[in-house]
Amino acid sequence: MTRFLADENFNNHIVRGILQQSRDVDILRVQDVGLSGKDDPTVLEWAAQHGRVVLTHDVATMITFAYKRIEAELTMTGLFEVSRRVAVGLAIEEIILIAECSLEGEWEGQVRFLPLR
Repeated sequence: MTRFLADENFNNHIVRGILQQSRDVDILRVQDVGLSGKDDPTVLEWAAQHGRVVLTHDVATMITFAYKRIEAELTMTGLFEVSRRVAVGLAIEEIILIAECSLEGEWEGQVRFLPLR
């Protein structure tokens, strides 16, 4: 099962909804692991070290740093950019689906966008 790390500004309604609908989904928030206020490269490094796919709303910088990690051939466990325009319920459903149906390491080196298209 895919394990997640929600970026600092990630919608907590989505995180709570995921945990309410599926206790099996392993999701932590940046705040839960002492990374509040840390920059994007630090968050991505922590996620890589702990085998977690990052969930973010940050199109501008997080994606850029994720691609830089890939280009530098550093571990990048995966990143999902969740549009702020996507309905909370749909985001919850898609993240649970990803968690439950993905193989370990399936998102390695990938940047994807939700909603899935």
